[in-house]
Amino acid sequence: MITRRIQDVEPICADEGTEIKQIYDPQNTQNGIRYSIAQSTLQPGKKSKQHKMKTSEVYFVLEGKGVLHIDDESILVEEHQSIFVPPFSLQYLENTGTKELKVLCIVDPAWRKDNEVLL
Repeated sequence: MITRRIQDVEPICADEGTEIKQIYDPQNTQNGIRYSIAQSTLQPGKKSKQHKMKTSEVYFVLEGKGVLHIDDESILVEEHQSIFVPPFSLQYLENTGTKELKVLCIVDPAWRKDNEVLL
């Protein structure tokens, strides 16, 4: 069994503009999973850079509110909401609230730098 506390995971600054805490991925589970789970944090008034992923993603909003832009659609997102993002979709996230926007990101297959294209 592997357990992790989010406060013990070191954050990294992602290329698309958010702070990421990689919780689980194939490397830290001895290839026990093929997907990755990370917490992404976006500060109030900020937005991530437009990007595309070669893989699918599911976002689950933990805290805050904002707008998720996927291709030609925009959707208001808030706590406890989940959104499926198809592979190769142009996407970015915008924090329209007054507190941090925290999103759980599940990427399948697992996130890799070469699967993400910044625009």
